[in-house]
Amino acid sequence: MDEEITIIDSNTRNEKIKNFFIKNKKKLISILVVLIVTLISFYSYQVYKNGHREWIASKYNSAVIEYENGDKSRITSLMKEIIEDRDKSYSPLALFFLIDNNLLESKETINQLFDILINKTNLEVEIKNLIIYKKALFNSNFAKENDLLEILNPIINSESVWKSHALYLLAEYFYSNNENQKAKEFFNQILTIPNGNRDIELESRKRLNRDFGE
Repeated sequence: MDEEITIIDSNTRNEKIKNFFIKNKKKLISILVVLIVTLISFYSYQVYKNGHREWIASKYNSAVIEYENGDKSRITSLMKEIIEDRDKSYSPLALFFLIDNNLLESKETINQLFDILINKTNLEVEIKNLIIYKKALFNSNFAKENDLLEILNPIINSESVWKSHALYLLAEYFYSNNENQKAKEFFNQILTIPNGNRDIELESRKRLNRDFGE
C-alpha cells in the first residue's frame, strides 16, 4: 500500500513538473535565449577588450621605439590618442612620456590630458591620487594658491599614501613664495599623519628645525 502511494505521489509530481514546463515553455525559452545572448556578449566584449588593449600596448611601444628618430609631432599625436583611449595602464604612461620628453608646450593641453585621466579613466584609487599629485607638481611653478589647493584637496582630505607628498609640495610652494607661516603649518601637518611617509616626515622635521627654529 505504501509503495502504491509513493508511486502515485511520484507520478503526480512528475506530471506537475511536465505541465509547468509545457505551460511556461515560451517564457523559459526566452530566459534561456537571454542567458545565452548575455554570455556570448560578455565573452565577445572580453575578447574585444583584450584585443584592444594589446593594440594600445603595441601602439605605445611602437611610439616609444620610434621616438629617437621619428616625427615628434606624429608621436605626440599617437600618445594623445592613447590617453584619450582611457586605458588604466597605458594612458598614464603616455602622458608621463609626453611630459618627461617635453613634447607638449601648452599648459592648458597638459592639464586637459591630466583631467582625462583623473575624471574619465577607470583607475585604481592610489594611481589616481598619484596622477593628481603629478598634476599639482606640474602646476606648482605657475599656479595660484587656490588652484593648487583645489587640485590637491582630494588627496589632502583622504588617507592616501600620497598625502605626505601633497602636504610637502604645498609647504615648499608657500616657502618659495615667502609665506613662511603657511609653509610651517603644512610641514607640521605632515608630522601628524599616522603611517605617513617616513622620509618626508624626517625631511619636514629637518626643515622645521633649520628654517623655523623648532
